Amino acid sequence: MAPTDAVISERLVLPLFTAEILERYLAGDVPAAESAIGVRLPPWVGEEAGLMRLRLRQIREEPGSEPWLLRPIALRGAEPVTIGLFNFHGPPDDLGFAEIGYGLDPTYWGQGYAIEAVRAMLNWAAAEYGVHRFRASISPDNTRSANLVAKLGMTRVGAQWDTYDGLELLYTVRGWRET
Repeated sequence: MAPTDAVISERLVLPLFTAEILERYLAGDVPAAESAIGVRLPPWVGEEAGLMRLRLRQIREEPGSEPWLLRPIALRGAEPVTIGLFNFHGPPDDLGFAEIGYGLDPTYWGQGYAIEAVRAMLNWAAAEYGVHRFRASISPDNTRSANLVAKLGMTRVGAQWDTYDGLELLYTVRGWRET
């Protein structure tokens, strides 16, 4: 059964990595984290430890940001298995934009899971918080993500240099309506 804070779509469940669950996972207690979150966390999830530590720091600094941060993308079923990760970079900024980030195990590419997960989270933000402005920053060579955000109605509005990721193309959508 999915935790009550999970976002659920037709084929997916996106439970919340709370601070407590992140702490358990990062301490190496994977079974306890899996039990608390209600999904199996394959070994590749551990490769995202840096992102997990970053999001845990954010929660500690701003506890109200927790629902906006890291969520596994898991296939629904008797034993949900994580196939990717979704996260907003934090709550909406001063202009009302929430920035999205996501990644999917390449084994699951091309099956519509990424767009289903992102759409579910945008719908969640609109329904729960009244947020209708979203942003994505995408590497110029990541055509899969550029195509995905275009399907969601995002348009390219510029570019920026990120000290970690390098050149990123910026996409936004204003006036998102639940779909």
